[in-house]
Amino acid sequence: MAGSPEAAGAAPVRVGRAVWLSAATMSSRVLGLVRDQLFAILIGANRFSDAFVVAFRIPNLLRDLFAEGALSSAFVPAFADAHRNRGRDAAYRLANTVVALVLLVVGSITLLGVAFAGPLVALMAPGYTADQAALAAHLTRIMMPFLLLVSLSAVAMGMLNAQGRFTAPAVAPALFNVGSIAVGMGLWLAGLPPERAVVGWSIGTLLGGALQLAAQLPSVRAVGYRARPALAAGALADPGVRRIFRLMGAAVVGLSATQVNILVNTIFASHEEGANTWLQMAFRLMQLPLGVFGVAIATVAGAGVAQRAAARDMDAVQDTLGSALRLVAFLNVPSAVGLAVLARPIISVIYEHGRFGAADTDATAAALVCYAAGLYAYSAVKVLAPAFYALDRARVPVVGSVLGMTSNVVLNLALYPVLGYRGVALGTSLAALANFAVLLFSWRRRHGRLGGEGLARQLGKVLLASAALAAVAWAAERGLATLLRDHRGVPAQLALAFGPIAAGGLAYLAAARALRIAELDELLAGLRRRRARRA
Repeated sequence: MAGSPEAAGAAPVRVGRAVWLSAATMSSRVLGLVRDQLFAILIGANRFSDAFVVAFRIPNLLRDLFAEGALSSAFVPAFADAHRNRGRDAAYRLANTVVALVLLVVGSITLLGVAFAGPLVALMAPGYTADQAALAAHLTRIMMPFLLLVSLSAVAMGMLNAQGRFTAPAVAPALFNVGSIAVGMGLWLAGLPPERAVVGWSIGTLLGGALQLAAQLPSVRAVGYRARPALAAGALADPGVRRIFRLMGAAVVGLSATQVNILVNTIFASHEEGANTWLQMAFRLMQLPLGVFGVAIATVAGAGVAQRAAARDMDAVQDTLGSALRLVAFLNVPSAVGLAVLARPIISVIYEHGRFGAADTDATAAALVCYAAGLYAYSAVKVLAPAFYALDRARVPVVGSVLGMTSNVVLNLALYPVLGYRGVALGTSLAALANFAVLLFSWRRRHGRLGGEGLARQLGKVLLASAALAAVAWAAERGLATLLRDHRGVPAQLALAFGPIAAGGLAYLAAARALRIAELDELLAGLRRRRARRA
């Protein structure tokens, strides 16, 4: 791939590729909603669901810290640089060294997690009763190997993304959901009570992690990689390995701030029964546009930035980042507005079944409104932070994360006594905004304006179009609520959720066309190009 036009060209984000990746990610996110819906039906929002949330959060926090966080941020640019400048064989030797280190280090952490599950739960959920804490510790021991599975999956994903292979990594999380859903259906058919269903659900989670890794192995083999993990003599002195260690050290410090945020949020929420579940369900919904649009764009942009940084082409890096941030605003700002305006009907149609009641819907909707405020900032951080790592300026995202962590702790202390669990969600969103502000200010101070139309001007247009979406969606929801006030059941829920979504979406597109937002034309052109290639 060295010297290829794509690797060295100055083109911004390839919208058609981002659209395809978004579509692949969408399948996973939809399956994730089905999984969460099944969880709500089986278990509800109570002490059993809260125990699962904390138990899964322990390996998941470590996954975000070591696997899909620090390791991915460090491995992708190092692998891309080795592949471009030292050849494929050197890149794959680097990958095998990393796999060996993952097996050694993450495997040890997994064993420690199993051994010290009880103290970990006590640290994260001091508000739990003794029985609830014991259940959470038991579930933690079941799910700790999930950490090792997804760490290996992250290495495979990094190799594929760095070589422009995005489909398998995007589809792999769907199989995680498939495994959980398959087990969940069996639990539902068995009619188990929630205290037993939650144990089976934890086993299904572990199965899903294994499927997520297995889904990428054929693609990894197809690009020529052969797994031979070993720490050969002098392997740790390899320049790629040293670069990964250097970037990971900074990334762990930076990402640990995010994990501290989650830890603090969990501690506060553990004092309200159901609160950890409400926050988890709301955050999952917020992650739908974050994953479908934000992460997809960040993945394509991140690979492009890594390649262009390796080619020392800063103009292309600037163009790529500018294009990515404008595309994130075009897609995720209206998504945030739509989630805030239609939080209750959306949550009702997805979760309000089985053991998940109307009061749980109201509580989750309140959390979703607060989380939606930070959606754009979350997505923008995922685009900007990897660019600093690709340019060996890891200190900046570390500072941003630490500031975000500090803001989150202070905001929780200030808001929780007033707003309860809602203050936890709002503090998280405001902390993400602080993190994004640090990254954007630092980038502009060192590198000047990002390529293309100014972000502020484009964001202003997007906000105007999103205001049209909010007005139309709210009016449609109020009208349908009046029209269907005597109707109950799933058909009425579907109409109340998807009717306003469709009306608001059409209003947004019409406003975007009237305001001449360029990203609309880019998206339509990307779709046409992909359709033409398939024809």
